[in-house]
Amino acid sequence: MNYSLQALGERAILIALGNEINEQIHQQVVGLLAELERAKLLGVVEYVPAYCSIMVHYEPMVIWQSIRTSHDLQQSPSQRLKQQLAFVIEQHAARPDNFSPHEGRVVEIPVCYGGTYGPDLAEVARYNELSVDEVIRIHSGRTYLVHMLGFAPGFPYLGGMDPAIAMPRKAIPRAAIEAGSVGIAGEQTGIYPIRTPGGWRIIGRTPLKLFHPEYEVPSLIQAGDRIKFIPISHEQFSRIGDLHWT
Repeated sequence: MNYSLQALGERAILIALGNEINEQIHQQVVGLLAELERAKLLGVVEYVPAYCSIMVHYEPMVIWQSIRTSHDLQQSPSQRLKQQLAFVIEQHAARPDNFSPHEGRVVEIPVCYGGTYGPDLAEVARYNELSVDEVIRIHSGRTYLVHMLGFAPGFPYLGGMDPAIAMPRKAIPRAAIEAGSVGIAGEQTGIYPIRTPGGWRIIGRTPLKLFHPEYEVPSLIQAGDRIKFIPISHEQFSRIGDLHWT
């Protein structure tokens, strides 16, 4: 496994596993993330996975207390943590099951396409010289890999969208996009879990609430999951929404 460790300030270290967005590197990220979480390294606050890296946030004073106890005052907290991270990574890479696929859940997301829920759907169709029905069929016809969560709490960045329905972001972002909105930006698709500004082309909306800040695991979707969009009608949207919110 090729990797590098880079200190970013005094409270974070970046583990880089490559510079490409692909499923092989994603599997390395997911597998290493699980290994790091099992290791329970002293002072680590959080691991944040991305397309081809893991950001390690840590509390330097906790590690410094450990250094003082061991009387190895030549090391900084960053150096100590880098050493421990390298050990975990090397141990992980040496195991024969390291590159076994890590299959996440398949999460079905009902989506009402077009109309007030998808104001940009017709524009996406015109841009790609397709009919609205063809865009819906193409978008809902694939299973998407969740590479990471970011931008807003619980926002999933999905890989695997057909470039036939790709479209650039809006030149002027909307001041507010409703929670549950499904959008396209370039060759990516994603879901807005909360109401927020954004420039993605909105083609539909799900009635599911994807982010619950009061829950121990606040996001319905996790990195490594696979998403399947299920087209629904406006009537089904209302029924599912009523069930979900009661």
